[in-house]
Amino acid sequence: MRLSTGMIYDQQMQGIQSANSSWLKAGNEMTTGNRVNKPSDDPVAAAQAVVVSQAQAETSQYDTARIFATQSQSTEETTLKQVADVIISAQTTIVAAANGTLSDADRSSYATQLEGVRAQLLNLANSTDGNGRYTFAGYQSDKAPFTTDASGNTTYTGGTVPITQKVDSSRTLVTNHTGKQVFDNLTSSATKEPDGKDGESNIFSILDTAIKSLKEPLSGADQSKIDLESANIAKTNRGLSNALNNVSSVRSEIGTNLQELSNLDSKSGDTTLNLKTQMNSLIGVDTAEAISSYTMQQAALKASYTVFQQMSKLSLFSLNS
Repeated sequence: MRLSTGMIYDQQMQGIQSANSSWLKAGNEMTTGNRVNKPSDDPVAAAQAVVVSQAQAETSQYDTARIFATQSQSTEETTLKQVADVIISAQTTIVAAANGTLSDADRSSYATQLEGVRAQLLNLANSTDGNGRYTFAGYQSDKAPFTTDASGNTTYTGGTVPITQKVDSSRTLVTNHTGKQVFDNLTSSATKEPDGKDGESNIFSILDTAIKSLKEPLSGADQSKIDLESANIAKTNRGLSNALNNVSSVRSEIGTNLQELSNLDSKSGDTTLNLKTQMNSLIGVDTAEAISSYTMQQAALKASYTVFQQMSKLSLFSLNS
């Protein structure tokens, strides 16, 4: 078989191009740290890597969701701690106001204190988060959840459904309770009224009863009037106790949620590490092997250039001389 100069040239060029391609591929693997940089490098591994990548994206999405859920629950817990402190303060005032020897001026002074307590609770009930959304308004977080009418009655007008967040593939948690659940609700263990009926659930109405009662002058009043106002103070005391128990119940649920979010974060950390390891086994490259391959391919490319240079100097005339 005759070998023409053109044929020899083409073969040498193909050798150089092949060596150069292998060298560039090795360099790309070393730079990216990946053995598979495009589907054609390893179709099977590339297909499996897509599935793992989707799992990584989903895990990251839930990680972000838990961050927001934790922030919301922490904000609510901070607010409810203040609410509990204010209710306890109101209880202390009510106990003092129950003293039957108080003058009308003293009673009026306690009523003023309770009005201040009521204003604090209303401010907390209509509090907002750092983004201007009302914490206890449910999904109607763009407007204050508690409104007061012309008669001074405060009622809940916010959303009826608490805000929830999917924090894992199979878990959804409440991230914000409604004001109805916190400030206008009774637990199953709530103390009933002497007649066996449920007590007042609206904490603002509970305080209104005491405020109105303490503003009633008892100087010179008959015993039935005194007994009536004393009963109103006792009713308020029961109502505040029930309200505090309800707030404590919500706080307990929040504490459980925060613990679960922490556990899910730990689980996610393990999942993230496993997925990263799996991805690396599919498309990752051994660093030492990549450097060795790069060095070898570089040497092969230099050898190809050397051979090409030597062969290009040859011709049929030089071989016959």
